[in-house]
Amino acid sequence: MLNIFTLANGRLFQEEIESLEELTRFQPIWVDLEAPTLEEKRWIKQHYGLSIPEDAMDEDIEESARFYEEDNGELHIRSDFLIDDDEDPRSVRVAFILNQHNANLKSRGVLFSIHDEDVPVFRLLRMRARRAPGLIEDAKEVLLKLFDADAEYSADTLENIYDELEKVSKQVLAGDVTDALAGEVLGAIARQEDLNGRIRRNVMDTRRAVSFMMRSKMLNSEQFEEARQILRDIESLDNHTAFLFDKINFLMDATVGFININQNKIIKIFSVASVALLPPTLIASVYGMNFKFMPELEWSYGYAYGILLMIASAVGPMWYFRKRGWLK
Repeated sequence: MLNIFTLANGRLFQEEIESLEELTRFQPIWVDLEAPTLEEKRWIKQHYGLSIPEDAMDEDIEESARFYEEDNGELHIRSDFLIDDDEDPRSVRVAFILNQHNANLKSRGVLFSIHDEDVPVFRLLRMRARRAPGLIEDAKEVLLKLFDADAEYSADTLENIYDELEKVSKQVLAGDVTDALAGEVLGAIARQEDLNGRIRRNVMDTRRAVSFMMRSKMLNSEQFEEARQILRDIESLDNHTAFLFDKINFLMDATVGFININQNKIIKIFSVASVALLPPTLIASVYGMNFKFMPELEWSYGYAYGILLMIASAVGPMWYFRKRGWLK
């Protein structure tokens, strides 16, 4: 899918392109390619003279090759964006190419973005740009606003993690944690821990991208200050992710502690039963010895006496355990 974004009266307008002829009618500041076909890549090559690298969205690309500047002035940035899907939270690699020295791009340049699936941050920026005139002025502003929206999206996701962990805390701290509930709680905690880790990695990647833009001296004074504000926002997110890791570890330890308590209760039952049954076992063993003259043959109440004696020897320890509170 090929979408272009143009500026008109300070607002960002989106157009879906289905042919090369349509592409030539517009002067965009942002060209977005979502899972581009070979034909769409050919249109970009013909009209803008831009060749999209084959490894643009590769996940195994070297970290040192994710941010660089070509000899012709093209800036290449590969950054990850978070998708907070309840079933499958993940990060999506997006390749950015900022071209400012092409005759077809006029003075404002154009930003090219290539990715395999729709990114929520992109939708968020498009919605804001349509509603807020003057939010975006050029292609560099688009890239900065995307990273700004990415930091805010990560902050919103952290708030959702707070809410989910609050629900888990109420379940754990209620005290009555069964093994089944503990399994559900551990699963919920593991999901939030995974999402929190992805956010931490995502904001680290965003920090690197923004720092690269600042070092490349491509930003004007206002944009440079905006980039510094984005870095300050990211710094605050680091503190929140660290706190959430501590909270997750506490809830994990508390849940595992309740599981151990439940297991100890079961072990205690077996221990009490074993001790209580030792006297009857001893008596039964004595009665089972190979006497020359069996007591039961000389005394008609021998069996009844033996059974009563075993019951009494079992009731005694149980009464003592109950009095000490060990059966609670």
